[in-house]
Amino acid sequence: MSKKNSNPFAHAWVGISATFHTERNFKIHVACSLLVIILGIWLPLTTSDWYWIALCIALVLVTELLNTAVESIVDLVSPTYHPLAKKAKDAAAGAVLIAAIFSLIIGGMIFIPKLCSYFGG
Repeated sequence: MSKKNSNPFAHAWVGISATFHTERNFKIHVACSLLVIILGIWLPLTTSDWYWIALCIALVLVTELLNTAVESIVDLVSPTYHPLAKKAKDAAAGAVLIAAIFSLIIGGMIFIPKLCSYFGG
């Protein structure tokens, strides 16, 4: 393939699509993101709330994509068990966990008061 005919957006979309179709956790994160967006549409959110939600969704999806990339590369270069391969995979998974926990905290800070107010609490 020549560089003239290369489309980086097409390659990026192939990567996102492949990850969606092969990685259960990515599907879970996408589903949770859609639920958050629907909840955000239902509740009165500020522009600032939407910025935080968008940041959190992007952070989790990006870290999950990077985790998938790390796992694929590690599996390619180290098909058998190796402690360093485990360390790399665990670190990448840890990044996703931190992003998800951060997002859960931010989501709670945004949605819990609004839900309490909506339900009269």
